[in-house]
Parts: sequence; structure tokens; C-alpha cells
Amino acid sequence: MPAYVVLPAVALIALVPATLAVFRPPAARQRDVVFWATLAVAIAGPTAWAASLADEGWRTGFGFALWVAVAATAAAYGLLALTDRSGVRLGPLVLPYLLVMAVLALTWGHAPERPLRAAVSGWLWIHIAVAVATYALVGLAAIAALAVVLQETALRWKRPTDLTRRLPAVSDGDRIAFRALGAAAVVLGVGLLTGIALDIATTGRWFHVDHKTVLSLAAFVVIVGLLAAHARWGLRGRRGARALLVAWLLLTLAYPGVKFVTDVLIGGGG
Repeated sequence: MPAYVVLPAVALIALVPATLAVFRPPAARQRDVVFWATLAVAIAGPTAWAASLADEGWRTGFGFALWVAVAATAAAYGLLALTDRSGVRLGPLVLPYLLVMAVLALTWGHAPERPLRAAVSGWLWIHIAVAVATYALVGLAAIAALAVVLQETALRWKRPTDLTRRLPAVSDGDRIAFRALGAAAVVLGVGLLTGIALDIATTGRWFHVDHKTVLSLAAFVVIVGLLAAHARWGLRGRRGARALLVAWLLLTLAYPGVKFVTDVLIGGGG
């Protein structure tokens, strides 16, 4: 069987043990060798496959964008789990989310790609890195916000479920969400600046308006507005979660969404 069939399947399978491990009792996961070993595999599998795809140069396809997002988000979750005990408890939402993205990446892995016109060096590498990091951070913030919504719903109806018992408390979920959002704001701000620098270097223009730029700017405005509202009025809970999910949706449309339209819908139909 060809390597291009086997390797992405292996990268997908690498996520399965960690997905099962996060549904172990929360207390056991803190110092659980099984959890950390399977998480390491879950990070290494998609990262190795994404790196092998980019070995001959940066790719622009929808499937590749998803694999990069999976690898970056898995790594961000690993860092969160190492530095925040409550962050470990997001696993029952994070790992299934990554598994679904990996399935989509595997499904659309052979979609036609539009060639990258610019050479990948200097500012472009920095711009790519900050874009990927932003999407991973906002993804984690959105997942933490979803955990808050699920917990508040369970508390309101006084009907906790097996899932909500495994998730962080509402206060912890809010804290994780807004810390990740703050980091994303810094990284996205750098990304917008590097995007301007890249436009100057490649076209001589200060600002290039396209769908990706408009959506990224909209996401930045939403993120900064959310952080300001959180600092000024203590915005949190369901209202903060809904707005945070909007920011994640905007970045999803800006990054893998645009690639899906150009490479799958347009490229596949053309």
C-alpha cells in the first residue's frame, strides 16, 4: 500500500489512544503515565505527517491546512496540560475535536491544491507560524468556552452528566478561555503586522484586501473587544462563550475555510 495512504491513516490512528485515555477518571489523568504517553503519540503522529508533507515546501491544500491545525492544537493542548491542572480536564472535548478534524483531513487529503506563488522564506515563514499558532490558541479558547456552556447548562438544570463531571469547573473554564484568548490576541496582532510586512516585501503595497485579511481583522476586533469587555465588565459565562465561538468561527473561515472553497469547491469543480 502506498505511503501517502498509510502515513495519514497512521497519523489519524495516533489520536485514538489519547481520545480514549482522556475519558479515564479526571484525578487519574493528572499523574497518569498512560495519559501522557498517549498524548505524546497524539502530538507526534499528526506533526510528523504534516512535517513530511511540507518537506518539499509549504503546501496550500485544504487537507494539509487541517493536518497543521490538528498538530498545532494538539501541541497547544499538551502545553496547557503541562502548565495548568484544570487544562487537562479539557481533554474530553479537545481530543474528539482533533479526531474529527483528522478524519476530514484524511478525507480531503487528495483535493487539488493551488500553487503557492511566493517563495517560503523570511516574513512568510513568520506569518505562517503566527497564523497557525493563533488558530490553535483560539481553538483551545473556544473549546474552554464550550466547556463553560456545558457546565452552566448542567448546573442550571441540576443534571450533571458523565461528560460535565470530567470537564473543568465554570471558573476554571473561563480562566483558561480568556488566557488563551489573550495569547491569541498577541499572536494574531503579530500575524497582521507580518502580513503587512509580507505585502510590502512582495507587492510593494501596505495592505492587501482579500477574504482572509477581512476575516482575520474581524476576528482580531472580536477578540480584543472580548478581552476589553472581560476586563471592564467581567464578561464571562455563556455570553462570553458565544462571542468567543464567533471569533473561532471567523478564524476557521479565514484559514481552512478559504482553502476549502478555493481548493475543494472551486478546484474540484474546475
